[in-house]
Amino acid sequence: MGFIISIIVGCVAGYLAGLFTKGKGFGFWLNLVVGVLGGFVGSFVLGLLGINSSNIIGQIIISTVGSVIFLFLVKYISNKMS
Repeated sequence: MGFIISIIVGCVAGYLAGLFTKGKGFGFWLNLVVGVLGGFVGSFVLGLLGINSSNIIGQIIISTVGSVIFLFLVKYISNKMS
């Protein structure tokens, strides 16, 4: 059951991050990838600040923040390389 919840949280977080940074989502699969990677980034960065969550709403928020950070890093790196 935890795997399914992680997929749902990743999709929602990726979609929300797409709304914040691009104005629309990226599609199911890319939302999932961005959300899952954002979950790792968000857990790491916000964990350093002492912010953790055990409920699903908190996990979505942390994953969304991490996804936005991840997307900004990808955009920054891609601009530097071109």
